Amino acid sequence: MVGSITNAHSNFSLVNVNGGSLEEKVDEIRELIGKVEGDPLRIVGVGAGAWGSVFIAMLQEAYGSLREKVLIRIWRRPGRAVDRPTAEQLFKVINSREDVLRRLIRRCAYLKYVEARLGDRTLHADEILKDGFCLNMIDTPLCPLKVVTNLQEAVWDADIVINGLPSTETLEVFEEISKYWKERITAPVIVSLAKGVEAELGTEPRIITPTLMINRATGVPLENILYLGGPNIASEIFNKEYANARICGAGKWRKPLAKFLRQPHFIVWDNGDLVTHEIMGGLKNVYAIGAGMVAALTNESATSKSVYFAHCTSEMIFITHLLAEEPEKLAGPLLADTYVTLLKGRNAWYGQKLAKGELNLEMGDNIKGKGMIQGVSAVRAFYELLSHSSLNVLNPEENKHVAPVELCPILKVLYRILIAREYPTQAILQALRDETTNDPRDRIEIAQSHVFYRPSLLGHKL
Repeated sequence: MVGSITNAHSNFSLVNVNGGSLEEKVDEIRELIGKVEGDPLRIVGVGAGAWGSVFIAMLQEAYGSLREKVLIRIWRRPGRAVDRPTAEQLFKVINSREDVLRRLIRRCAYLKYVEARLGDRTLHADEILKDGFCLNMIDTPLCPLKVVTNLQEAVWDADIVINGLPSTETLEVFEEISKYWKERITAPVIVSLAKGVEAELGTEPRIITPTLMINRATGVPLENILYLGGPNIASEIFNKEYANARICGAGKWRKPLAKFLRQPHFIVWDNGDLVTHEIMGGLKNVYAIGAGMVAALTNESATSKSVYFAHCTSEMIFITHLLAEEPEKLAGPLLADTYVTLLKGRNAWYGQKLAKGELNLEMGDNIKGKGMIQGVSAVRAFYELLSHSSLNVLNPEENKHVAPVELCPILKVLYRILIAREYPTQAILQALRDETTNDPRDRIEIAQSHVFYRPSLLGHKL
């Protein structure tokens, strides 16, 4: 376990600028969970992508010195080899940062990076994560972490679990985790960072969010499962760029967890509308891919990007009104999360690379150095859901009922580009420039009709 942190940015130590000390915040969470003296609070990250690793690293920097009261660890799969080009880049990063270089020398860990640079040794992702390097984000060194590669060892006694897995892996991993929780007396608290959805098609189609996947897989009550999202670019957050987020879920946990997770550079608010925030977390990745395409195809035209923003946000509002009776307005952190993802996230990057011909669809959606592009599977999920034969909405312009997807032209064209592979990326511009396209306001007005909400899409009853 890592000792006290020497990074100058973290020298606020045990002082909480928002009132009280970090030790007091730990004590509050410990009391709520029911920990006794001598039994540390166990926080476990599951999944070690960029955001999952950064999130655990932030907690380690803040609370890692309180070893008698809190233990923090992260699980990732073993065996992922670091190829030589990545090892060479990693070596450059290490030698460009005096603080990192000194840390590795002090830990007697520098030599293995020299050997990997020379091709005399193969490093592995879990091995470098212990030294503070995430394979999906090697240009941003983190603090050293306690890494566990055995899932049972990692989670069996966890009090708080941070889900840093892609939505496409969440169900499978938590089904395995459920085997190790059968003898538990009390349920853990789970905070999901996953931003993606899956569609469940049948006579009653449903959208399955990561929190629902976790609930189904483990039986942990929904009140113990929360979602955290916001305008967060992982590398910038760890470099102490000011950011904010919302943790959403039941009141018992979201308010104390918001206080516990809050740091001087990372402000966390709480909100009760889990559905809207989690759905928007998946939707923004869908439309971020299109945003990247538009940016690349128009040479970063501010006008074209703003037109795209107006249309995609109206589609997002339209879709959330299907899934939530009174969804949170697209404002504050919800709007900011959408904006930053369309501007700079990995899904926007992916769209740009596709449009420039630097990537192609045959390469899949798990990209070296970036990880899973979750917007691709979300395009499929939302398109299949909204085109299902059991769903229809009134199109007032034509005065007839149509599948909801017919009122989402951007989602339709993204499906045809990414999933059906019928259109080239240039089709995204044709969709924007279609003379028959309605004012985005019209779509929002349809969505705000009181008869629009479909509770069955999340498995709810009327």
